[in-house]
Amino acid sequence: MECEGLLECFHGLKELDRECFQALVKAKEPLAVDELAERVDRERSTAYRAVQRLLQTGFIEKEQINYDQGGYYHVYSPTDSSKITDDMQRMLNDWYAKMGQLIQEFENKHEQSETSAPAAEG
Repeated sequence: MECEGLLECFHGLKELDRECFQALVKAKEPLAVDELAERVDRERSTAYRAVQRLLQTGFIEKEQINYDQGGYYHVYSPTDSSKITDDMQRMLNDWYAKMGQLIQEFENKHEQSETSAPAAEG
């Protein structure tokens, strides 16, 4: 499994999401959606949907840039990698705890059915 595979595995991201994330990591400065779409060779609306998924997972951050004459636009940059890895570690720990709980529930359920089952006659 590649490191980027973790992004897809943990958060269900798509190939395009990974491409957009990599483009933002490689960029020397934050990018607007139009710039990002150009770098991944996709329509603006398609790149925007990937940006929204990446924002939702916390992999990228949004910054508002104000024009002097009024108005604004947003640029995007990758979140600090230590925050991303901390979040993935937390998710893994939560998953591990949940699986342990489910295994224990399974064991308890089957122990009860074994002790309450009538003994086989011989």
